[in-house]
Amino acid sequence: MSDAPSEFRYKRVLLKVSGEVLMGDQTYGIDMRTVDEVAKAIASVASEGVEICLVIGGGNIFRGLSKAAADMDRAQADYMGMLATVMNALAMQAALEKIGVQTRVQSALVMNAVAEPYVRRRALRHLEKGRVVIFAAGVGAPFFTTDSGAALRAAEMGCDALLKGTSVDGVYSADPKKDASATRYETLTYQEVLAKDLKVMDASAVALMRDSDIPIVVFSIREEGAFRRVMSGEGAYTVITNTPRQA
Repeated sequence: MSDAPSEFRYKRVLLKVSGEVLMGDQTYGIDMRTVDEVAKAIASVASEGVEICLVIGGGNIFRGLSKAAADMDRAQADYMGMLATVMNALAMQAALEKIGVQTRVQSALVMNAVAEPYVRRRALRHLEKGRVVIFAAGVGAPFFTTDSGAALRAAEMGCDALLKGTSVDGVYSADPKKDASATRYETLTYQEVLAKDLKVMDASAVALMRDSDIPIVVFSIREEGAFRRVMSGEGAYTVITNTPRQA
């Protein structure tokens, strides 16, 4: 594992970005200006030796098709969602490589024309060489969310933390967009997240991070410079660990 600057808390991280973030101000699809901004944020940290792997959700595309999939078999609908994450992964790869960041996309579904198949040891080697690795298609099986995929890959890669970049600057007691009295948690335990049903990630993902003792850090990736600040222990975010601690 490479030596990251001492200002950063973690040397190897998995960044989970919700698909909705990539919509920007649109109601559907991929806003490449937003993708470019996220890519710049990743590049600013990767350029200083932090090893970064990435999982992107598919909600910006798949939820746009949700009405069409409403009467569809759940497994078939989940495979559609996996394909949406591949599209997002390729868009992010293009944005990163445009600014000089070496990137590899590994897909849990075999599609050799556009991505490498997921191979754990190969992914680790890419990280060691300073490449950003984007994991697409979740775990390659229906009935699992991209949150579960992110948690699984974070554990397999031996990450120091799983950072969840959303459009909200942490975990709140209620939806801050709907409830003005909602308060942000500085720290939480995995058990509190599950007991309070806080919807940070799905329960299986939270349980895997608990068992692997990998902290989850929730922050707003739409705020300029937020990724770097969080990596340095600054700014607004929520840290979820096994035992309560100061953020």
